[in-house]
This record gives sequence, C-alpha cells and structure tokens, in this order.
Amino acid sequence: MFTPSRDEARRFLVDAWRKHRDGQPLSALEQKAAALIGRHPEYQPVVEHPERHLDRDYGPEGGEVNPFLHLSLHLAVAEQLDIDQPPGLRAEFERLCASHDEHDALHALIECLGETLWQAQRLRTGPDATVYLDCLRRRA
Repeated sequence: MFTPSRDEARRFLVDAWRKHRDGQPLSALEQKAAALIGRHPEYQPVVEHPERHLDRDYGPEGGEVNPFLHLSLHLAVAEQLDIDQPPGLRAEFERLCASHDEHDALHALIECLGETLWQAQRLRTGPDATVYLDCLRRRA
C-alpha cells in the first residue's frame, strides 16, 4: 500500500493541478485530483501558490479547514466508490444521492471516513468498515 508523507500528498495535488492548467498529460489519478480541485474553487489559490501553503499547518482549534486533507479525502472516497470498498459503500452513496445533491452526498462520505479514521487512530486499530457504513446509514 502506498502511504505518502504529508508533503508528498500535498505536492501530488499541486502538481496535478499545475499539469491540468498547463494542458500536460495526466495519469488517471491526477485527472481525478484535478477534477476535484476544479470543483473546489475556494482551494485553487492554495494549490496555485504552493510556496505559501505547502508547509502550513491547519489547526482545527482555529476552525480552519485543511484544504489538502479535504481534497485528499475526496480523492480517497472517489477511489473507494470506484471499487465499492468497503462493500456496500456505493449503495449507501446512491441512497444519499436520492435525497441530497451529489457533492453533499460526497461530503457525507468524507465526514464519515474522517470519523472512522479518527476512531482507528484513537483506538490504535485499522479502520473499521462497519463504523464507516453505520455512520453513513445514520445520515438522513
């Protein structure tokens, strides 16, 4: 499993967006990343000026959203949906899309994935698919 460092993950997003804007060829994953950044204009200045943002810490205590984390979670969810992993994720997403717009449904997945990862870190375990899917099932 590929586990990039914080800097590698951030640089990947910056490079994907730069290549997209420059009309350079993109890998499939870079295409997904560029499309996600394209749907988040509020984060485009961050990836367009990496010298100001790559080393920045985004503290939740200040109410800041970490744009790199947000985009990375979007990318993780997109990959999970492509392969329906954990099994049943795509069905839960489609259920959410029936009552929300697609982007809001994706954000529900991101929130539940974040909660699942936080719990795994806290308990020092691997992510629990049951926790993830149960979180989604509780969403109206």
